[in-house]
Amino acid sequence: MGSISNKEITVPVKPVVGRSEKIGLPQFEIDLVDAKIDTGAYGCSLHCTNIEVVEIEGKKMLRIIPLRFRDKVFRGESHLFPFDEKKKVKNSFGKVEERYLIKTKVRIFDQEIETIFSLTDRSSMRFPVLLGRRFLQKRFMVDVALKDRSHKSTTRKTK
Repeated sequence: MGSISNKEITVPVKPVVGRSEKIGLPQFEIDLVDAKIDTGAYGCSLHCTNIEVVEIEGKKMLRIIPLRFRDKVFRGESHLFPFDEKKKVKNSFGKVEERYLIKTKVRIFDQEIETIFSLTDRSSMRFPVLLGRRFLQKRFMVDVALKDRSHKSTTRKTK
């Protein structure tokens, strides 16, 4: 990673994301899903209403069907994740909720970054995925005047 320097300050050069991005979720075999970039949120969240705790070979697992029927990328397949615990998360309205957590990869700017998502019903929200500060910090700069920078960057490279 390079840097821009001035006699007094040095600013690391990081990829710039916009207020929303089209990301990939490789584990779900999804290439383009809309994600809100939210520097006001600490963690990441993923829309999911179909969550079931199951026991497989003596281990507790989460069986989930991510996203929703109206999403173009919805496939309807279930996926299994290790189940550790639920976590208390404050939602956008300030209400504390208990949410299941999963760890999966996000593809953005041709990088795959493993991150933790809380699972929640985002059906009343515009974006099925939210990427918060924990994901963004030390990796990206945010310019709210822009959107879909990662997808446009990848598209330009492949043409």
